[in-house]
Amino acid sequence: MKIDLRSDTVTKPSGEMLETMFSAKVGDDVLGEDPTLNELENKAANIFGMEAGLFCPSGTMTNQIAIKVQTSPGDEVICDSSAHVYNFEGGGIAFNSASSVRLINGNRGRFLASDVLDNINPDNVHYPHTQLVVIENTSNKGGGSIWKFGEIEKIKKVCSENNLSLHLDGARIFNALTETGENARDYGKVFDTISICLSKGLGTPVGSVLLGKADLIKKARRFRRVLGGGMRQGGYLGAAGIYALDHNIGRLKEDHKRAKQLAEILGKISIVEEILPVETNIVMFKLSPGLTETNFLKTIADENLLAVPFGKQTIRMVTHLDFTDDQLFQTRSILRKLFG
Repeated sequence: MKIDLRSDTVTKPSGEMLETMFSAKVGDDVLGEDPTLNELENKAANIFGMEAGLFCPSGTMTNQIAIKVQTSPGDEVICDSSAHVYNFEGGGIAFNSASSVRLINGNRGRFLASDVLDNINPDNVHYPHTQLVVIENTSNKGGGSIWKFGEIEKIKKVCSENNLSLHLDGARIFNALTETGENARDYGKVFDTISICLSKGLGTPVGSVLLGKADLIKKARRFRRVLGGGMRQGGYLGAAGIYALDHNIGRLKEDHKRAKQLAEILGKISIVEEILPVETNIVMFKLSPGLTETNFLKTIADENLLAVPFGKQTIRMVTHLDFTDDQLFQTRSILRKLFG
Protein backbone atom coordinates (compact mmCIF):
# COMPACT_ATOMS: atom_id res chain seq x y z
CA MET A 1 0.00 0.00 0.00
CA LYS A 2 1.28 3.44 -0.93
CA ILE A 3 1.65 6.13 1.71
CA ASP A 4 0.73 9.30 -0.14
CA LEU A 5 1.97 12.56 1.40
CA ARG A 6 2.06 14.56 -1.81
CA SER A 7 -0.95 16.67 -0.83
CA ASP A 8 -4.10 16.78 1.26
CA THR A 9 -5.97 16.67 -2.06
CA VAL A 10 -5.28 12.94 -2.53
CA THR A 11 -7.97 11.85 -0.07
CA LYS A 12 -10.94 9.69 -1.01
CA PRO A 13 -14.51 10.30 0.25
CA SER A 14 -15.45 8.25 3.29
CA GLY A 15 -18.37 5.84 3.16
CA GLU A 16 -20.50 8.30 5.09
CA MET A 17 -19.63 11.12 2.70
CA LEU A 18 -20.44 8.95 -0.32
CA GLU A 19 -23.77 7.97 1.19
CA THR A 20 -24.58 11.66 1.71
CA MET A 21 -23.64 12.40 -1.90
CA PHE A 22 -25.75 9.59 -3.33
CA SER A 23 -28.83 10.75 -1.43
CA ALA A 24 -28.51 14.44 -2.35
CA LYS A 25 -31.45 16.36 -3.75
CA VAL A 26 -30.39 18.01 -6.98
CA GLY A 27 -31.59 20.40 -9.67
CA ASP A 28 -30.07 22.57 -12.37
CA ASP A 29 -27.63 24.92 -10.67
CA VAL A 30 -27.16 27.10 -13.77
CA LEU A 31 -30.84 27.89 -13.35
CA GLY A 32 -30.34 28.37 -9.61
CA GLU A 33 -32.43 25.29 -8.85
CA ASP A 34 -30.03 22.89 -7.16
CA PRO A 35 -31.19 22.86 -3.50
CA THR A 36 -28.05 21.17 -2.18
CA LEU A 37 -25.65 23.63 -3.79
CA ASN A 38 -27.82 26.49 -2.57
CA GLU A 39 -27.62 25.03 0.93
CA LEU A 40 -23.85 24.63 0.74
CA GLU A 41 -23.30 28.18 -0.48
CA ASN A 42 -25.52 29.60 2.24
CA LYS A 43 -23.92 27.42 4.90
CA ALA A 44 -20.39 28.46 3.97
CA ALA A 45 -21.36 32.12 3.81
CA ASN A 46 -23.02 31.89 7.22
CA ILE A 47 -19.90 30.38 8.81
CA PHE A 48 -17.98 33.53 7.89
CA GLY A 49 -20.90 35.92 8.34
CA MET A 50 -20.87 36.90 4.68
CA GLU A 51 -23.83 37.55 2.42
CA ALA A 52 -23.48 34.94 -0.31
CA GLY A 53 -21.41 32.10 -1.71
CA LEU A 54 -20.59 30.56 -5.08
CA PHE A 55 -19.55 26.91 -5.54
CA CYS A 56 -16.78 26.28 -8.08
CA PRO A 57 -14.85 23.20 -9.17
CA SER A 58 -11.54 24.44 -7.77
CA GLY A 59 -9.80 26.95 -5.54
CA THR A 60 -7.94 28.27 -8.56
CA MET A 61 -11.28 29.20 -10.11
CA THR A 62 -12.59 30.89 -6.95
CA ASN A 63 -9.34 32.85 -6.59
CA GLN A 64 -9.27 33.89 -10.22
CA ILE A 65 -12.92 34.92 -10.20
CA ALA A 66 -12.35 36.96 -7.04
CA ILE A 67 -9.45 38.77 -8.69
CA LYS A 68 -11.43 39.32 -11.90
CA VAL A 69 -14.50 40.83 -10.26
CA GLN A 70 -12.42 43.19 -8.09
CA THR A 71 -10.01 44.52 -10.72
CA SER A 72 -10.08 46.13 -14.16
CA PRO A 73 -7.56 45.60 -16.97
CA GLY A 74 -4.37 47.50 -16.21
CA ASP A 75 -4.77 47.26 -12.44
CA GLU A 76 -2.18 45.76 -10.12
CA VAL A 77 -2.51 43.05 -7.47
CA ILE A 78 -0.30 42.95 -4.37
CA CYS A 79 0.61 39.52 -2.98
CA ASP A 80 3.53 37.62 -1.51
CA SER A 81 6.17 36.28 -3.89
CA SER A 82 5.28 32.75 -2.74
CA ALA A 83 1.50 33.17 -3.20
CA HIS A 84 -0.51 30.42 -4.83
CA VAL A 85 -2.38 32.94 -7.01
CA TYR A 86 0.96 33.97 -8.53
CA ASN A 87 2.93 30.71 -8.63
CA PHE A 88 0.43 27.92 -9.17
CA GLU A 89 -2.54 29.24 -11.12
CA GLY A 90 -1.12 29.18 -14.62
CA GLY A 91 -0.57 32.91 -14.98
CA GLY A 92 -4.28 33.40 -14.45
CA ILE A 93 -4.03 36.96 -13.13
CA ALA A 94 -2.54 38.12 -16.43
CA PHE A 95 -4.72 35.88 -18.59
CA ASN A 96 -8.10 36.39 -16.90
CA SER A 97 -7.84 39.87 -15.44
CA ALA A 98 -5.15 41.61 -17.53
CA SER A 99 -3.63 42.83 -14.28
CA SER A 100 -0.01 43.03 -13.23
CA VAL A 101 1.35 41.75 -9.93
CA ARG A 102 3.45 43.51 -7.28
CA LEU A 103 5.32 40.92 -5.22
CA ILE A 104 6.29 41.26 -1.57
CA ASN A 105 9.11 39.11 -0.20
CA GLY A 106 7.52 38.32 3.14
CA ASN A 107 8.24 35.87 5.94
CA ARG A 108 7.08 32.39 4.95
CA GLY A 109 4.28 33.84 2.84
CA ARG A 110 3.26 36.56 5.29
CA PHE A 111 3.86 40.28 5.02
CA LEU A 112 3.11 43.42 7.03
CA ALA A 113 0.71 46.31 6.63
CA SER A 114 3.74 48.53 6.12
CA ASP A 115 4.79 46.33 3.18
CA VAL A 116 1.40 46.91 1.56
CA LEU A 117 1.65 50.65 2.09
CA ASP A 118 5.14 50.72 0.58
CA ASN A 119 3.92 48.90 -2.54
CA ILE A 120 0.89 51.02 -3.42
CA ASN A 121 1.62 52.89 -6.64
CA PRO A 122 1.26 56.66 -6.78
CA ASP A 123 -1.59 58.16 -8.76
CA ASN A 124 0.49 58.58 -11.88
CA VAL A 125 -0.21 57.52 -15.46
CA HIS A 126 3.16 55.79 -15.65
CA TYR A 127 2.12 53.14 -13.12
CA PRO A 128 -0.61 50.50 -12.99
CA HIS A 129 -3.46 51.28 -10.63
CA THR A 130 -3.08 49.36 -7.35
CA GLN A 131 -6.45 47.77 -6.65
CA LEU A 132 -6.30 44.47 -4.75
CA VAL A 133 -4.33 42.78 -1.97
CA VAL A 134 -4.31 38.97 -1.71
CA ILE A 135 -3.46 37.09 1.49
CA GLU A 136 -2.99 33.30 1.63
CA ASN A 137 -3.76 31.67 4.99
CA THR A 138 -2.30 29.21 5.63
CA SER A 139 0.63 29.80 3.29
CA ASN A 140 1.39 26.73 1.19
CA LYS A 141 4.99 27.61 0.25
CA GLY A 142 5.44 28.97 3.76
CA GLY A 143 5.05 25.44 5.09
CA GLY A 144 1.49 25.86 6.34
CA SER A 145 2.32 29.07 8.22
CA ILE A 146 -0.48 30.97 9.94
CA TRP A 147 -1.08 34.70 9.72
CA LYS A 148 -1.54 36.77 12.86
CA PHE A 149 -5.05 38.17 12.69
CA GLY A 150 -3.92 41.45 14.25
CA GLU A 151 -1.66 42.05 11.26
CA ILE A 152 -4.49 41.22 8.87
CA GLU A 153 -6.60 43.88 10.59
CA LYS A 154 -3.78 46.40 10.07
CA ILE A 155 -3.62 45.46 6.39
CA LYS A 156 -7.37 45.94 6.14
CA LYS A 157 -6.97 49.45 7.57
CA VAL A 158 -4.37 50.27 4.90
CA CYS A 159 -6.69 48.87 2.22
CA SER A 160 -9.67 50.89 3.47
CA GLU A 161 -7.66 54.10 3.61
CA ASN A 162 -6.41 53.58 0.05
CA ASN A 163 -9.58 52.18 -1.57
CA LEU A 164 -8.12 48.71 -2.11
CA SER A 165 -10.03 45.44 -2.01
CA LEU A 166 -8.79 42.55 0.14
CA HIS A 167 -9.08 38.88 -0.86
CA LEU A 168 -8.31 35.82 1.24
CA ASP A 169 -7.04 32.70 -0.47
CA GLY A 170 -8.32 30.52 2.33
CA ALA A 171 -7.59 27.16 0.74
CA ARG A 172 -6.51 25.97 4.19
CA ILE A 173 -8.20 28.62 6.35
CA PHE A 174 -9.86 25.96 8.51
CA ASN A 175 -6.42 24.60 9.39
CA ALA A 176 -5.49 28.06 10.62
CA LEU A 177 -8.72 28.57 12.54
CA THR A 178 -8.41 25.14 14.15
CA GLU A 179 -5.02 26.08 15.58
CA THR A 180 -5.75 29.67 16.62
CA GLY A 181 -9.31 29.23 17.86
CA GLU A 182 -10.24 32.46 16.10
CA ASN A 183 -13.79 33.16 14.94
CA ALA A 184 -14.41 32.71 11.22
CA ARG A 185 -16.86 35.61 11.31
CA ASP A 186 -14.06 37.98 12.26
CA TYR A 187 -12.45 37.06 8.95
CA GLY A 188 -15.73 37.74 7.18
CA LYS A 189 -15.72 41.28 8.57
CA VAL A 190 -12.22 42.01 7.27
CA PHE A 191 -12.12 40.51 3.77
CA ASP A 192 -14.12 41.59 0.73
CA THR A 193 -13.92 38.06 -0.67
CA ILE A 194 -12.86 34.72 0.76
CA SER A 195 -12.09 31.49 -1.09
CA ILE A 196 -12.41 28.29 0.95
CA CYS A 197 -11.35 24.89 -0.34
CA LEU A 198 -13.36 21.77 0.47
CA SER A 199 -11.11 19.23 -1.27
CA LYS A 200 -7.97 19.68 0.82
CA GLY A 201 -8.05 19.03 4.57
CA LEU A 202 -11.83 18.70 4.58
CA GLY A 203 -11.66 15.69 2.26
CA THR A 204 -14.25 16.27 -0.46
CA PRO A 205 -13.54 15.00 -3.98
CA VAL A 206 -14.10 18.37 -5.68
CA GLY A 207 -14.90 21.94 -4.88
CA SER A 208 -14.31 25.37 -3.39
CA VAL A 209 -16.64 28.20 -2.40
CA LEU A 210 -16.17 31.92 -3.03
CA LEU A 211 -17.73 34.17 -0.40
CA GLY A 212 -18.58 37.86 -0.49
CA LYS A 213 -21.33 40.45 -0.74
CA ALA A 214 -24.40 39.42 -2.71
CA ASP A 215 -23.83 41.86 -5.58
CA LEU A 216 -20.21 40.76 -5.95
CA ILE A 217 -21.16 37.07 -5.95
CA LYS A 218 -23.81 37.77 -8.58
CA LYS A 219 -21.06 39.24 -10.74
CA ALA A 220 -18.84 36.26 -9.89
CA ARG A 221 -21.56 33.83 -11.00
CA ARG A 222 -21.57 35.43 -14.43
CA PHE A 223 -17.79 35.10 -14.75
CA ARG A 224 -17.93 31.48 -13.55
CA ARG A 225 -20.17 30.89 -16.54
CA VAL A 226 -17.62 32.54 -18.85
CA LEU A 227 -14.94 30.16 -17.53
CA GLY A 228 -17.18 27.16 -18.17
CA GLY A 229 -17.73 26.55 -14.48
CA GLY A 230 -21.52 26.45 -14.59
CA MET A 231 -22.52 22.98 -13.45
CA ARG A 232 -25.91 21.35 -13.68
CA GLN A 233 -26.72 18.77 -10.97
CA GLY A 234 -23.74 19.84 -8.91
CA GLY A 235 -25.53 19.04 -5.69
CA TYR A 236 -23.92 15.61 -5.62
CA LEU A 237 -20.63 17.43 -5.09
CA GLY A 238 -22.24 20.04 -2.86
CA ALA A 239 -23.49 17.33 -0.51
CA ALA A 240 -19.90 16.28 0.09
CA GLY A 241 -19.09 19.87 0.99
CA ILE A 242 -21.94 20.06 3.50
CA TYR A 243 -20.79 16.81 5.08
CA ALA A 244 -17.22 18.08 5.27
CA LEU A 245 -18.21 21.35 6.96
CA ASP A 246 -20.31 19.41 9.47
CA HIS A 247 -17.85 16.62 10.27
CA ASN A 248 -14.30 17.24 9.11
CA ILE A 249 -13.24 20.60 10.54
CA GLY A 250 -12.78 19.45 14.14
CA ARG A 251 -10.56 16.53 13.15
CA LEU A 252 -7.94 18.76 11.45
CA LYS A 253 -6.00 18.81 14.71
CA GLU A 254 -5.22 15.13 14.12
CA ASP A 255 -3.48 16.06 10.86
CA HIS A 256 -1.53 18.80 12.63
CA LYS A 257 -0.45 16.42 15.37
CA ARG A 258 0.82 13.86 12.86
CA ALA A 259 2.63 16.58 10.90
CA LYS A 260 4.52 17.59 14.04
CA GLN A 261 5.35 13.94 14.74
CA LEU A 262 6.52 13.54 11.15
CA ALA A 263 8.78 16.57 11.56
CA GLU A 264 10.30 14.99 14.68
CA ILE A 265 11.04 11.83 12.71
CA LEU A 266 12.63 13.80 9.88
CA GLY A 267 14.69 15.79 12.36
CA LYS A 268 16.48 12.58 13.31
CA ILE A 269 17.29 11.58 9.74
CA SER A 270 20.86 12.27 8.63
CA ILE A 271 20.01 13.65 5.19
CA VAL A 272 17.62 16.37 6.46
CA GLU A 273 19.40 19.70 6.88
CA GLU A 274 16.52 22.00 7.86
CA ILE A 275 12.81 21.76 8.64
CA LEU A 276 10.50 24.76 8.53
CA PRO A 277 8.44 25.27 11.70
CA VAL A 278 5.35 23.05 11.52
CA GLU A 279 2.18 24.94 12.43
CA THR A 280 -0.50 22.95 10.63
CA ASN A 281 -0.46 19.96 8.26
CA ILE A 282 2.44 20.84 5.93
CA VAL A 283 6.01 19.68 6.53
CA MET A 284 8.67 21.39 4.41
CA PHE A 285 12.32 20.37 4.70
CA LYS A 286 15.64 20.83 2.95
CA LEU A 287 17.99 18.00 2.09
CA SER A 288 21.67 17.96 2.90
CA PRO A 289 24.10 18.94 0.11
CA GLY A 290 24.81 16.10 -2.25
CA LEU A 291 21.30 14.64 -2.27
CA THR A 292 18.93 16.09 -4.85
CA GLU A 293 15.18 16.21 -4.42
CA THR A 294 14.84 13.97 -7.50
CA ASN A 295 17.00 11.22 -6.04
CA PHE A 296 15.33 11.47 -2.63
CA LEU A 297 11.85 11.19 -4.10
CA LYS A 298 12.78 8.23 -6.29
CA THR A 299 14.38 6.43 -3.35
CA ILE A 300 11.33 6.77 -1.11
CA ALA A 301 8.92 6.05 -3.99
CA ASP A 302 10.61 2.68 -4.42
CA GLU A 303 9.38 1.99 -0.86
CA ASN A 304 5.85 3.22 -1.73
CA LEU A 305 6.26 6.54 0.10
CA LEU A 306 5.26 9.59 -1.94
CA ALA A 307 6.07 13.29 -1.53
CA VAL A 308 6.65 16.26 -3.87
CA PRO A 309 9.56 18.58 -4.71
CA PHE A 310 9.09 22.17 -3.62
CA GLY A 311 12.26 23.87 -4.80
CA LYS A 312 15.95 23.06 -4.96
CA GLN A 313 16.67 20.27 -2.43
CA THR A 314 13.32 21.04 -0.82
CA ILE A 315 10.58 18.50 -0.15
CA ARG A 316 6.97 18.94 0.94
CA MET A 317 4.92 16.34 2.81
CA VAL A 318 1.28 16.97 3.73
CA THR A 319 -0.75 15.03 6.29
CA HIS A 320 -4.46 14.44 5.73
CA LEU A 321 -7.45 12.40 6.85
CA ASP A 322 -6.31 9.28 4.97
CA PHE A 323 -2.88 9.35 6.64
CA THR A 324 -3.17 7.22 9.76
CA ASP A 325 -1.07 6.56 12.85
CA ASP A 326 -0.14 3.20 11.35
CA GLN A 327 1.08 4.91 8.17
CA LEU A 328 3.07 7.37 10.29
CA PHE A 329 4.79 4.40 11.96
CA GLN A 330 5.50 2.86 8.54
CA THR A 331 6.90 6.19 7.29
CA ARG A 332 9.29 6.31 10.21
CA SER A 333 10.43 2.76 9.49
CA ILE A 334 10.99 3.51 5.79
CA LEU A 335 13.00 6.68 6.46
CA ARG A 336 15.14 5.01 9.14
CA LYS A 337 15.84 2.05 6.89
CA LEU A 338 16.84 4.23 3.95
CA PHE A 339 18.70 7.05 5.63
CA GLY A 340 19.49 5.99 9.21
